[in-house]
Parts: sequence; structure tokens; C-alpha cells
Amino acid sequence: MHLVRFVRAALPLAGAALLLAAQPAAADMEEAVKALQAGDPVTAEKELQLLAKERDPRAQFLLGLYVYGNAESKLFDINKATPLLLDASERGYLPAMIPLAGAYAEGKGVPKSLFEAYKWCAIAEHWNVPNANLALEQAARELPAAEAEKAKAAALAYTFKTK
Repeated sequence: MHLVRFVRAALPLAGAALLLAAQPAAADMEEAVKALQAGDPVTAEKELQLLAKERDPRAQFLLGLYVYGNAESKLFDINKATPLLLDASERGYLPAMIPLAGAYAEGKGVPKSLFEAYKWCAIAEHWNVPNANLALEQAARELPAAEAEKAKAAALAYTFKTK
């Protein structure tokens, strides 16, 4: 599916490091990013696990996209990856939304739903996620216009979870 290829191309690992630089970084987070950059998903998983259990969306995103969601990772497990991306997205973590849309578009770790893929792209675009407009255009090509309008309305009505 084109949306998934777009997502993979739009989110290089270097961008993840930049996303984290703007936030107060715990030693575990810094070590995890270093491990990911070094191609060591096992160490990254170890460093991120506690933070992810505490529902730190940054840790959920890194685990979901780069540790469990990367087919080249020794720890690849899409059934672990997508729920992490979903939880982070539902609570408003913007970088997780486009990869989550890709998971819905392909049915990876969640039931395949072009409606949900479009909705998450629309939410991301509403919150000015970089390249979300391109992902939304791609999703629109794959969803009938009437369904796209419903998904857009669902996106506008969406309220992030607080817990």
C-alpha cells in the first residue's frame, strides 16, 4: 500500500532524535535513541520498556515504530507495535499518528480500515504534523469520497484521551 511506503520514507530515525531533543530527556530515553541509531533494538527495548509501561508516548512511539514495527529489527512484532502507536496517538502524541494510519491502511496489528487510516491522517493534518497533508492525499485516493467525508468529520470530532 502506498500510504505505508510514504510513512516509512517520511520518518527517518534522525527525525526521532530531533523530536526527543525538545523534550526533557531521561537517561533511558537518550540511551534508547543511541541504541536505535547504532542498530541495537535489544538495548533500545530494554531502555524503553519501563517508560512505555508508564505510558510515556515517546517511548511507545520509539518501541512501536523502530523496535517492534521495523521488519529489520530482531524484535519485530507488529502485534506489539501497533497497540503502542495507537495508545500514544489516542493521547495526542502527534508523531505516532501517521505510522498508525499506515498500520490501519495495511491491517497490521489492527483490523484493516481505510476509514481509520484516513481519520488518523486527518487528525495529524489538523495538528500540523509534517507531511500529514501528503499522507491524507494518499489516503483519500484509496477511500470513496463519501467515506472520506465521514472520516474527516470523525477526525474533527475526535477528543484525545487524558488517561
